[in-house]
Amino acid sequence: MSKQALLDIVSTTGSTTDETLRSKFCELLEAYKAEPEVNEETDPLFKIGGLLYGYKLAAPPAQTSGTPRDNSCIIPFDYMTSFMYDTFISYGVTPENAKTCADVLIEADKRGIDSHGIGRLKPIYCDRMDKGILWPDKPISIVKETDSLAVIDGNLGIGLYIGPKCMEIAIEKAKKHGVGFVVAKNSTHYGIAGYYATMATDAGCIGFTGTNARPSIAPTHGVEPMLGTNPLCFGIPTSDDFPFVIDCATSVNQRGKIERYSREGKETPKGCVIDNMGVERTDTDGILKDMVQGKCALTPLGGAGEDMGGYKGYGWATTVELLCTAFQSGPFGEDVCGVNRETGEPKPMPLGHFFLAIDIEPICGLETFKDNAGKLMTALRESKKAPNGGGRIYTAGEKEHVARGDREGQGGLSVPVSLQKSMSALRDKQELLKEKYAKLPFEE
Repeated sequence: MSKQALLDIVSTTGSTTDETLRSKFCELLEAYKAEPEVNEETDPLFKIGGLLYGYKLAAPPAQTSGTPRDNSCIIPFDYMTSFMYDTFISYGVTPENAKTCADVLIEADKRGIDSHGIGRLKPIYCDRMDKGILWPDKPISIVKETDSLAVIDGNLGIGLYIGPKCMEIAIEKAKKHGVGFVVAKNSTHYGIAGYYATMATDAGCIGFTGTNARPSIAPTHGVEPMLGTNPLCFGIPTSDDFPFVIDCATSVNQRGKIERYSREGKETPKGCVIDNMGVERTDTDGILKDMVQGKCALTPLGGAGEDMGGYKGYGWATTVELLCTAFQSGPFGEDVCGVNRETGEPKPMPLGHFFLAIDIEPICGLETFKDNAGKLMTALRESKKAPNGGGRIYTAGEKEHVARGDREGQGGLSVPVSLQKSMSALRDKQELLKEKYAKLPFEE
């Protein structure tokens, strides 16, 4: 009853400024907190309460900066990059492409996006090459091209080297013609979308990219996984030390984070996943198993139904799917699910991506643009803060910038036991790795 009453208040126009409703929300939230199976750390209602209704959230447990937890081991970024490079080489990836693949993955870890860094080296890339549904050495071919447009065929090679090549082409076209737009077909998982957006911002361009993925999101009022988590990403240069980069899945959560919850032994927050009976699930390992079998689905941004705006996330996910498939007659849904539902055998996942680069200089001097953008970023960060809220106001890309500094300060990446096991397994399997990595940093 408390949860429904809380949702009723949230859906009431003006409730965040009505002192009576704000007080009532906090009172109900305190009662809701006492209910069985309610977790203040993971339930989104508590975050909403803290951000919008003045609810005082419990302070997170103190943690010593730079101290590994749960037998994790801090490993320098250079070492991790070399390990991933050598792993790709051992699978037959060319040196140039192996360098690019390792760079995309380590960039995710540097930015604090642990769901898309070395944690994906084995399950998403190496295991799929082992299964014969991903190829290490496929060429990239140009299918169609004009001065400002191109369609690229990745031939089911590794998306980590296909994506950078596509954005490189888009930037080259933008520098010559103002705008460059590239569509990729027959690609595979391409890592963090933000990598490509910052390729553009580093070149003085605005960057825009997205990718479809295996079906995970159910349409609003549906329970069948139909759309990928389909990230939508913009990168915009500013006068700050970092660009504005918004890189978000169009689901409340995404598979990579659920895989991380599994590695960390955590439950999935309620409201992120529904099964085919419409039940909200929190059992992480069960969710991962049932997602493969199509028995549960992620909810779009805004959650299930329309009360919290789930139709918006559904619409954005569909937009990405259209841009990734309609230009190149690409597959979607069951055709990119990665498994034969009847036999359980793995099958290739031919994904589509799009990349847009807009050169700023011909429209507005780059430095003027960056100054203008920087003024807005500063105004947002310095705007009035909630008296009982979460404290610091960030702009998109800032937390990743902070994470980079923190991780460089601690000497590298904190690698948990689960990833240590993955690194050891790769080393023990690949002859080329056994000699060079006979003793990994976490091995006594």
